[in-house]
Amino acid sequence: MNTDCYPVTALPHVSPLFRDYVSGLAQQDDKLQAFYSPLHRENQWKQHPPAMDAARREAIVGLLRKQNRDFGAGPATLANLDRLGDGAAAVVTGQQVGLFGGPLLTLLKAATAIRLASDATRSGHPHVPVFWLATEDHDFDEVNQATFFTGLDPSTSGLETLRLPNNPGPGKPVGDLVFGDGILPLVDEMRRCIGENSISELLTSLYTPSATFASAFAAFLTRIFSDHGLIVIDASARPFHALAHTTLRAAIEQADEIQTALLERLRELESTGYHAQVTVGSSSRMLFLIDEASGVRTALKKTASGAWSAGTRQYSSAELLAILDATPERISPNVLLRPVMQDTLLPTSVYIGGPAEVAYFAQSQVVYQRILGNTTPVLPRFSATLIEPRLAKILHQHQLSLTDVFTTSDALAQHLGARAMPVEGKRKLSAAGNALDHELKTLTEWMRAQDAGLGHASDIAASKMLYQMNRLRRLSAAFTLQREPSLRRHAKALCQELFPDGNLQERVLAGASFLSRFEVSLIDRLVEHAQSGHCAHQALYL
Repeated sequence: MNTDCYPVTALPHVSPLFRDYVSGLAQQDDKLQAFYSPLHRENQWKQHPPAMDAARREAIVGLLRKQNRDFGAGPATLANLDRLGDGAAAVVTGQQVGLFGGPLLTLLKAATAIRLASDATRSGHPHVPVFWLATEDHDFDEVNQATFFTGLDPSTSGLETLRLPNNPGPGKPVGDLVFGDGILPLVDEMRRCIGENSISELLTSLYTPSATFASAFAAFLTRIFSDHGLIVIDASARPFHALAHTTLRAAIEQADEIQTALLERLRELESTGYHAQVTVGSSSRMLFLIDEASGVRTALKKTASGAWSAGTRQYSSAELLAILDATPERISPNVLLRPVMQDTLLPTSVYIGGPAEVAYFAQSQVVYQRILGNTTPVLPRFSATLIEPRLAKILHQHQLSLTDVFTTSDALAQHLGARAMPVEGKRKLSAAGNALDHELKTLTEWMRAQDAGLGHASDIAASKMLYQMNRLRRLSAAFTLQREPSLRRHAKALCQELFPDGNLQERVLAGASFLSRFEVSLIDRLVEHAQSGHCAHQALYL
């Protein structure tokens, strides 16, 4: 597999915080060191595996062994669970439980955790890869979608996004939502999109009316990464929350102090020119309460009087602590507390996250320090665009790089049309454009020297002339596109599959679409190329 490596500055829609974090990893110049654990630098995390109480470790491994057997784990995963029980540390990543296995980035996260766990083990300290399922989230729209290719021919292919027509449980944690009969037509559509193969057969067997978002997603992930020993955890059940009791209790008892620290961190980030990934309001806290009767997950807030509120109901801290003692699964962490709960349950050496997760770790650090007394380092996940042979051929034909495709289909078509014009036409347009630029610059400078108003008017007139010159270029390119319609088809195919809807491919297209074409060999290739911090983004030519 050939690859091209791109810096973070070449990527679209990158926040300044994530840009500087990745740049700091590459250049050993960390402007953000005040917001993160220093162990992320120079792979120091590999040499500092966290300690964990033996009894807690035994309990966690016991729960994980049962879960992963239920998910269909193979010998490699069970062997990794034995290593975890014997003292191995964990490289952890996680994701929402998306429909039909979620977008490609899910595979990239798991591949990164597997690769870095293997690298750390070879460096002398045993590590295992763990994938945390964000099953307690209640954002149904976030998980209720899967976008597939609908054809192989660039001239006729398209994308189709599948969704359940109705939310089966508004406000409820998504992991527990049962698909019902509404999943059956989606399975048929999925099979139509990706064809009959081992991946469509696996998805069909898992995405059934009686399955949940969590059970289907966990089993799919466990089985496709079976040979690499990926451990999957769904920590929403009572036994896991009971083992995280100390962290959840601290979040209740220290809520006001932690809130003050989070607001101060918000000011620090903004004063440095960065953003806060997670909104922190004056009344918000890091917890949700799951209603015992309805199962709805509601944010816990603090009122002006100091009482807690969840919707219209109010609670004292003592009442919340009593709920935690009796039914700990009802106390649910938000996105800033979740990594702290995660590392209460797991001996995590490093967390692997996407841009948003790297950003919110800058806020979670203050929560880590007050509850656990240390901060888990975070590294960016492997980021990649997968380029199939037919698309690679088009890129090569037009001498394009991946970043040339980070635009709209119309803009890329115009670019291809301009490049395909006859040489004589290019020369004439270039000569006319250069002459116009030179003469207008000389003229407008002279007119500005005569009078400010005259200079302003000349600038406006000159901009109109330059606009018309550019219009001639566009007209010439459009004429070329009319004569060579394949150029527009090529532009559409490239943008649609490599930069769909103006987003990186990994965020939009279902990982199952690629697995259906390359199956197990693709997993091996992703693990082979998954390195955090080596490149901001890779173009992988399949």
